[in-house]
Amino acid sequence: AAAHNLAQYEPGAHEIDGKRLFVNIVRYTTTTAENRFWEAHRAYLDVHLMLEGREQIDLNFIQNMSVKEYVPKDDFLPMEGAKNGSVILGPGDFLVCYPSDAHRTAVAAEKPERIRKAIFKVQI
Repeated sequence: AAAHNLAQYEPGAHEIDGKRLFVNIVRYTTTTAENRFWEAHRAYLDVHLMLEGREQIDLNFIQNMSVKEYVPKDDFLPMEGAKNGSVILGPGDFLVCYPSDAHRTAVAAEKPERIRKAIFKVQI
């Protein structure tokens, strides 16, 4: 992240070390929590690095959630439940989400806002 201008990267997946380490560049507009979903991952941990805008990410532990069926091909563990905390990321801020961390992204911090973010996927 320090050696590359990630804000210049096109949206999509960019390999760093094959499937072991890559970064997804995303752009979207934040919204209400009710419009978003909870997720966690088993094969990768996420490092969310905010490039532009502000985003709230709600958090809980998966053991506090109602866990649905895992989708291995997408490394996607859907779930439902309530948050027990949240963090607001601004440009330069980052958040690491481990497999035990349920997270709900793209929540508006104060009002809907267009954001750009790098999500590093680190295989564990």
